[in-house]
Amino acid sequence: MILSELRDYLRENRRAAFSDMALRFDIAPEALRPMLEKWIAKGRLVRLPAGTPCGSACCHCDPLTVEIYEWRD
Repeated sequence: MILSELRDYLRENRRAAFSDMALRFDIAPEALRPMLEKWIAKGRLVRLPAGTPCGSACCHCDPLTVEIYEWRD
């Protein structure tokens, strides 16, 4: 996966959980994190505070244990 694929996914979805992105792109978490940090450094992505809901109505995850990221245009 390259940074532009991650960017396109985040632009389309606006918000995404770290674990969902790792599964979606079939990438190890330790390889995904530096890519997210690159977009954060550019001011395009923010990590939302713990407890922020992902936006799904499923309610299967404890919001305090999920890392949510949001794309900023």
